Amino acid sequence: MKTLFHFLLAALLLVAPRLASAQLAPIDTARGRYYQPVFAGATVTSNVVYGSATTLLGTTQQLVMDIYEPAGDTVKRRPLLIFAHQGGFITGSKTDAYMVNICTRMARLGYVAASIEYRLGFPLTGFPSALTDTVGLEQAAIRGMQDMRAAVRFFRQDAATAKTYRVHSNYIVAAGSSAGAFIALEMGYLDKASEVPDYVGLASLGGIEGASGNPGFSSAVAAVLNLSGATQNPSIIEAGNVPLCSVHGTADPTVPYFQGRIGASLPPKYVYGSGRLNPRATAVGVPNVLRTLKGAGHIPFERNATYADTTFWTIRDFLRPLLRQAGTALAAKPSALPPSAVQAYPLPAQEAVQLTLPTTWPQLGEAQLLDMTGRVVRRLVPAAQQVQLPRGTLAPGIYSLKFAGQAPVRIVFE
Repeated sequence: MKTLFHFLLAALLLVAPRLASAQLAPIDTARGRYYQPVFAGATVTSNVVYGSATTLLGTTQQLVMDIYEPAGDTVKRRPLLIFAHQGGFITGSKTDAYMVNICTRMARLGYVAASIEYRLGFPLTGFPSALTDTVGLEQAAIRGMQDMRAAVRFFRQDAATAKTYRVHSNYIVAAGSSAGAFIALEMGYLDKASEVPDYVGLASLGGIEGASGNPGFSSAVAAVLNLSGATQNPSIIEAGNVPLCSVHGTADPTVPYFQGRIGASLPPKYVYGSGRLNPRATAVGVPNVLRTLKGAGHIPFERNATYADTTFWTIRDFLRPLLRQAGTALAAKPSALPPSAVQAYPLPAQEAVQLTLPTTWPQLGEAQLLDMTGRVVRRLVPAAQQVQLPRGTLAPGIYSLKFAGQAPVRIVFE
C-alpha cells in the first residue's frame, strides 16, 4: 500500500507543474482574433440561471444572464467579460440595447460575454430624493457586486467541471455602464470590509462576497471596465490591483467625471469618477487607460454610434495586451509613451496631410484619428511608408493621430 501511495504521489508531483503552467498560459491572439471581428455573429444563450439572492423586500430573486459566444468558435478556453447594465439601481435590464450591442461586438472578436441581471432597488425617502438616497444607494451597489461575484464563481465552477462555456478562468473581466460600472469597480477594488462605510451595514448584507450562489470558487477578476462609473473613494485602488480601463464624459451631469455629491440624505455621499480614479491608479502603479470624452454627457456611447465605436475600440485595445501575456503593462497616459516616429506635413493643411512613417511601418498596425472630444473619426491602416491622410468631410480643427505604443501626432486642418 505504501509503495502504491509513493507512486501516486510521485506521479502527481510530475504532472502538477504541467497543469499549473497550462493554466497560466496566455491567450492565443494570433490571426486577428480579439482585434478584428473574425466571427460573423454571436450565439446567445438566454436566461441562464447563475444564482439566487434575497431582495430588498425579503423575497428570493432568481439571478439570470444572457451569454454571448462567437458563432462557430472551436477554441477551448476563451476570455470572458461580465457586463452589468445601467439604470441607477432602479431600472435597466440585461437586454438593454447597449448591453446587446457591446456583448455582440466583443463576441465577434472572439470573447465570451455575459450580460447579467442583478438585484435592483433601495429604500425610498421621497421623490425626487429617492434617486439619491445615500445609504440605500451604496447598499444597492453592494448587492449588485455580490451578484456579479456569484456570476464570476458560476463560470469558474463551469470551467472546473462541465466546461459548457469554455471560459479561461484566469481571464475574467468585470465590466459595467453607469450603475453597472459602480458594481464593476467594487468587484475589482473593494476587497476589505474596512473600505465600506459603517452606515452601510456590510455584515447584514452578507459581507463582500455575499451569498448569491456558487460558493467555493474565487470571485477575483483580471481587469475592470468602468464606463461612466464612480466609487466612494479612490483609495480602494491599491498597489498590486488589477488593471483599469475607464471611459467617461467630462460634462457628465449624473455621475461626475471628477467628484461630486450624489446622496441627498445624511451622511452626505460623495463619489469619485474616472478623472480621479485613473490618476489614483497611476499613482499606485496600477496599469490603466482613461478615454476622456471631452464635453460629452452621461453614457454617450449608449446613444451615439461614434461614441459607441470609440468605447469599443478603447476596450479592445486595452484588453488585447492583457491576453498576450499576464501582467503586460499598459500606457497610463499618452505622456508615458515614447515619442512618435511618424512625421506629418504640411500643418496646418487644407485638403490632405502627408505622413512619413518609420521603416518599421508594417509593425505599426492600425491608426486612429481622434477629434478634440476624444471621438474616433477615422481609422487608417497604412499600406506603404508614405501615406496621405485626406481631409474629406472633416471639420476644421485639431486632431490626434494615434498608433498603438506611440505618442499621438498632431494633425491640423484649416
